[in-house]
Amino acid sequence: MINTSLAEKAQIKSKLVQTENYSNWLNYSGEANEETVLFLHGSGPGVTANANWSYALEALGQQYHSLAPDLYGFGNSSHPDVPLKNRQAWMDCWIEQIIELMDKLNIEKAHIVGNSLGCSVALELLLEYPERFDRVVLMGPGGTPNTKVSFELMRAKHFYEKPSKKKLQQVMQWFVYDVEKMQPVIDGLTDSRYENAMREEVRRSNDSIFATAAVPIPTIALNRIPNEVLLVHGKEDKVCSVDSSYYLLEHLKKAQLHVFSECGHWTQIEQKEKFNSLIQSFFSGVI
Repeated sequence: MINTSLAEKAQIKSKLVQTENYSNWLNYSGEANEETVLFLHGSGPGVTANANWSYALEALGQQYHSLAPDLYGFGNSSHPDVPLKNRQAWMDCWIEQIIELMDKLNIEKAHIVGNSLGCSVALELLLEYPERFDRVVLMGPGGTPNTKVSFELMRAKHFYEKPSKKKLQQVMQWFVYDVEKMQPVIDGLTDSRYENAMREEVRRSNDSIFATAAVPIPTIALNRIPNEVLLVHGKEDKVCSVDSSYYLLEHLKKAQLHVFSECGHWTQIEQKEKFNSLIQSFFSGVI
């Protein structure tokens, strides 16, 4: 594996990219590199692509053109003025957004890394545009038929009933295994995530996204996905159980699974060096 902890960190840049239907806030690194990796963030109060992927952008930017956009309805990307009617309507917009962004940036094909909700977006992209994507990493996926809605996830979804920085910190603590070790990281994220969460358009979009549940992808569709897929999960993930990765391992024909012990839902942060080394080895064909 590549030792990313000893590599020089790539500089992360950000810009607003306007496509036909969306304003896309894009974090990126390694723009001179030939191959592209697209990072798709998860959900949660005040989440942004940079909060999810800053360590990965620094590490993979040395070798790949690394892109992490705020999805439509999150962060500094555009938000609908009128809430969308259901989760599938949101998914259709996210698929359209990503393809428009790739076309705008002249990216014909990319690897994908999805986190939680981003895994669902990644799988839908593979169904709709398999020719546009190469190798795929799904980290902490949920939304499968055997995924139980955890108490932690239910509490996170009710954050807006009485929002506070203390409640946000509690939510983020549930995302990790070793709270004491990760507390400095959580403290560093709290102010920016809370400020973002309390923006009216962010709250409106969040309420709309989670007003209805996602519809799992049929197994016959999963069986037909041709891409090489690496499933990554924390063994102690209390938000999206590792059972969901075992389900996808069973139904994706070219899948392998790596489970990190002593790790919760934030593998890319809690085990960042090992995670970044693992996915680079996967994208380069070493594993």
